[in-house]
Amino acid sequence: MSRFFSEEYADLDPYTPGEQPRDGVYIKLNTNESPFPPHPAVTEAVERESRRLHLYSDPESRELREALSAATGLKPEELMATNGSDEALFFAFLAFCSRHTPAVFADITYGFYPVFAQSARVPFREIPLKADLTLDPADYYHAGGTVFIANPNAPTGLALGRKEIEGILERNPYTICVVDEAYVDFGAESCLPLIREHDNLLVVQTFSKSRSLAGGRLGFAAGNPDLIQDLNTIRYAVHPYSVNRMTAAAGIACLAQEKYTQENCRTIQKNREWAAGALRRLGFILTDSRTNFLFARHPAVDGETLYRKLREKRILIRHFSAERIRDYNRITVGSRAEMEKLVAAAEAILKESR
Repeated sequence: MSRFFSEEYADLDPYTPGEQPRDGVYIKLNTNESPFPPHPAVTEAVERESRRLHLYSDPESRELREALSAATGLKPEELMATNGSDEALFFAFLAFCSRHTPAVFADITYGFYPVFAQSARVPFREIPLKADLTLDPADYYHAGGTVFIANPNAPTGLALGRKEIEGILERNPYTICVVDEAYVDFGAESCLPLIREHDNLLVVQTFSKSRSLAGGRLGFAAGNPDLIQDLNTIRYAVHPYSVNRMTAAAGIACLAQEKYTQENCRTIQKNREWAAGALRRLGFILTDSRTNFLFARHPAVDGETLYRKLREKRILIRHFSAERIRDYNRITVGSRAEMEKLVAAAEAILKESR
């Protein structure tokens, strides 16, 4: 770092994004992107809007929020559009955490949470997952801080039911619970229906996974109007034009193609179940994923070795070095052809290891 870098952030441990290779063609199963392109109506909307790039985008994202309102059944004032769900999450750390209200989240979860807490200069407490990597809702009762729960969780792929989340909300009436639903469309229950019953609930979703817009950077937060107003106070102080014209147009067009989104989700779920069965037959141990990825380990080969050998075969997966999950790898569910190639490569590596 330079000699000018602020000492306030000298100890910041930044998030490490998934590898984006530039040295050739890979089967890319490391960053949980959709294997499907956006619907043609989405790209057409982006092209049309590109002709108006000389004008600022609408800072209130009114048309987009109206489309979200129609899709979710919530009111526009209960919704805020953001530059990816990461922006909504960071704003929540800024708005609802302080030195007196720490952030509380699992020890194995989305890697951005501790980074957001450090960036916002707020204390945080990590609660260990159980030995089987499940999250015990009782561990978050009377948490004494703002609770952040990725549901389904990443990288484990496991999900809590809506009733279990509601139990956490009821036992933390004086603090916020943020439910990060980046992967909810692949088989979990959304907490959006609970927003009007619990004024301490904030739900965050993204267009990156099920809606095929990872490169568009679009997300949204949903909660009671007072919470949304709090987030907007932060947003207008930081980046009021964060959702650009083309991204907003893409989001509106995407929401009009819900059938396409749901068909893609069903295909990914089918590919997930096929790949999970094939890997189990090879001796892999997997969690019960409700996401567009698998979380897997094999007794005969360590996680880093499997990651490295697959990379040599031009297949990318995601390996984590944290002690409790170092034997696991996170594998994005791609097309059926991609998953067949992954399984064949894994089988060959296992034979080599013997």
